[in-house]
Amino acid sequence: MIRQRLKNIIDACVEQGISEGIWSEKVTGKYTVEVPKREGQGDFSTNMALVLAGINKSNPRQIAAHLVGLLEKEAEFIEHLEIAGPGFVNIFLKPKVWQHALFPIFEQREAFGHSSIGGKRKVLVEFVSANPTGPLSVGHGRQAILGDAIARLLTATGHVVFREYYFNDAGRQMRVLGESTRARYLELLGLPSQFPEDGYQGDYIQDIAKELLAERGDALKDHSEVAPFTNKAKEMIFKDISGTLQRMGIVFDNYYNEHSLYEQGLVDAVVADLRAKDLVYEKDGATWFKTTEFGQEQDRVIIKSSGEPTYRLPDIAYHREKFRRDFDWLVNVFGSDHIATVPDVLAGVRALGYDDSKVTVVLHQFVTLLRDGKQVKMSTRKATFITVDELLDEVGGDVARFFFMMRKADSQLEFDLDLATKESQENPVYYVQYAHARICSILRQAADKGVNKLPVINVDTSLLVAPEELQLLKSMDEFPEMIEEAALALSPHRVIFFLMELAGQFHSYYNRHKVISDDIALSQSRLCLMEALQIVFHNGLHIVGLTAPQEM
Repeated sequence: MIRQRLKNIIDACVEQGISEGIWSEKVTGKYTVEVPKREGQGDFSTNMALVLAGINKSNPRQIAAHLVGLLEKEAEFIEHLEIAGPGFVNIFLKPKVWQHALFPIFEQREAFGHSSIGGKRKVLVEFVSANPTGPLSVGHGRQAILGDAIARLLTATGHVVFREYYFNDAGRQMRVLGESTRARYLELLGLPSQFPEDGYQGDYIQDIAKELLAERGDALKDHSEVAPFTNKAKEMIFKDISGTLQRMGIVFDNYYNEHSLYEQGLVDAVVADLRAKDLVYEKDGATWFKTTEFGQEQDRVIIKSSGEPTYRLPDIAYHREKFRRDFDWLVNVFGSDHIATVPDVLAGVRALGYDDSKVTVVLHQFVTLLRDGKQVKMSTRKATFITVDELLDEVGGDVARFFFMMRKADSQLEFDLDLATKESQENPVYYVQYAHARICSILRQAADKGVNKLPVINVDTSLLVAPEELQLLKSMDEFPEMIEEAALALSPHRVIFFLMELAGQFHSYYNRHKVISDDIALSQSRLCLMEALQIVFHNGLHIVGLTAPQEM
């Protein structure tokens, strides 16, 4: 917004300097315009002089002085310029520039922060993709919220987004699931059973066996095949997973079943195509993929000596099908336990002739639950884990979603249950949502007192000169650019950081300044500021799937 306007002004000055022979055209597009980290260093700062000095081996402060001379002509926009340090140019803008930042907010309202930067680029976002072997754990919950927020951000910035869940309904883990269910079923019949050594021990397996017994009686007691047990377990667990996702407000466009890759011969086709390119070989009874030809330190097994494929083989086949569906960008949201297989899958994609640069993988770290300052132990197979449903029951949907987005994906997340259950401003979710609710209350109070809100065009915005007001205006102006950056970087935590900082600025402002006073003109200008803040909080919360309550 305003930063871009300033960047355009500096670009024009640079072009003028080039045409006048003051400096080299090599500097074009290589400098930045940033918000200084310290107060008192201006609204913006540019390193243009330092960049050019490095290219031309010249004095950066002399270049900065030339740039300042050209910028001084923009007196309507710029209030003050200074050269700092080795050659940074600090730029102070006139207050009216920031006061006018209100206008686009009211012009766009619900659309403020949305953009078309994505250019209708088709994006497939794959996330969750949890094996249907048990309820969703809190780790799956983090991935679900992360993936959903990424999809929402991409949608808000003009991408055409398709959400997909890769349903891992094939392979060894499904056989173990079926064997676990069969053992519990036989136990219920009072018959001898052998529970798998690495079987799934949760109570949910017992529940599946009970339902199977109610439906089929003892008809399966002598059944030699594990398929009926696997299918029933898969059906019930997927129903449970679907219900959890629904509670989280997450809807997928498609569930892609892994078994279809085998049924349609797509896994075998990958092996055949790699073999035709002389990229697979047999050793020790296993089939190996020559990943060393794609920068890996060692080749990888894609079919074990037992004849069972490793995870990477169907994953390569699945990714080829993604490319065949003609998406422009493939975004995968995985847990950090996928870190070893990702390079192998990308190597497979590249070996099959596809552009693996179109694949972006977001790896998220694990979640540690804390209660009373101590870690809550979790284990999927032993079922001593807290499910997403249990977490939602305890803290609620908004709190869970907010906490899952509070850290960068590649950072370990400590989910403090004690903090999450507090209904006070100590809880960061309430801190942000209360800012929105408090603004709604202020606007209601104004109406009750007969202080009418006016259209921004009829408000004297020049009265908004308090430092806290100017800071709020600056922050709101940054909102659309922040959303674009968060979307393109696949980083929802940036939205959370922004909202928390804006909430802090608002609460501080509210504690120092009366919005409604005897000064009607000032009251109306501040009400205008409040309504703009309400729009930004509402849009920011909704873009990442959070609610914006009007009362708390």
